[in-house]
Amino acid sequence: MTTLSPTTMRAAVLAGPAAMTITDAPLPTPGAGEVRVRLEGCGVCASNVEPYEGQPWSTFPGAPGGMGHEGWGVVDAVGDGVTGLGIGDRVAMLSGNSFAQYDLVDAAATVTLPPELANSPFPGEPLGCAFNIFRRADIRAGQTVAIVGIGFLGAVLCRLATDAGARVIAISRRASSLALARSYGAAETIVMDDHWAIIDRVKALAGEGLCDRVIEAVGKQWPLDLASALVGFGGRLVIAGYHQDGPRQVNMQDWNWKGIDVVNAHERDPAVQLRGLREAVEAVAGGRLDPAPLYTHRYALDRVGEAIEATRDKPDGFVKALIEF
Repeated sequence: MTTLSPTTMRAAVLAGPAAMTITDAPLPTPGAGEVRVRLEGCGVCASNVEPYEGQPWSTFPGAPGGMGHEGWGVVDAVGDGVTGLGIGDRVAMLSGNSFAQYDLVDAAATVTLPPELANSPFPGEPLGCAFNIFRRADIRAGQTVAIVGIGFLGAVLCRLATDAGARVIAISRRASSLALARSYGAAETIVMDDHWAIIDRVKALAGEGLCDRVIEAVGKQWPLDLASALVGFGGRLVIAGYHQDGPRQVNMQDWNWKGIDVVNAHERDPAVQLRGLREAVEAVAGGRLDPAPLYTHRYALDRVGEAIEATRDKPDGFVKALIEF
């Protein structure tokens, strides 16, 4: 009996504002230098929320699998010219249509997952993003580092900064987020509720000189204002939050007076993104970082809309949602 290869795949499509549909889409064929990955899962990113809700420039329907960029899975087809990667290899990848059963990716934008990560979910793009942010932050032993916003990125950065020998002050709204920060190494935690009270508390902990490094990991105006205020003279403000809902105002007088460095830490160079992904694979496989507690909510593909809404609304205990196949 001959088994026929599939010609279609199930894929999520953004049909309109807050309207995800599941459709049968053509199974993509890898071109030269590409591989096709049969996805095991894909993380849901906070950057999915605003496109999901609709933006003035949005057009519908979106591409099959669109917005999914945190996928991992197994190579099941290889295009011409691909070397060093074969059918059956398990990979994390940098791609853009992974809210589907399959995705195409440039072979050079994949990282092979070692046996130590077998059977473990691995949304590589956000993990790699955290390592790139950490590198841009230039955190050193003995520094005081404030992290404003403890979600997935903030928690990973607590671990990395603490392991680098810094004293981490975690600032977030929810008690569960602050508990998470402590479990990932934060020395101090502060409830994010009152702007001036937070500044006073940081001064009590760090001194009038405030913080050597402050990482803003929310992507909203007030957290950016707060993070700016917490940076000490000659310090560094690292913007890790994804600001995509409009312009921001900044206190340029304060930035200028304190002589701070301001780093926008979202990398766009594919080679740099891939470097962070490789570092993340090595760190998790080697036991330096355990991201498993951060994968708090899991959904089937036909519930991707619910997953994005949970990412927006953050029910109690929520850190990161995964779509699993």
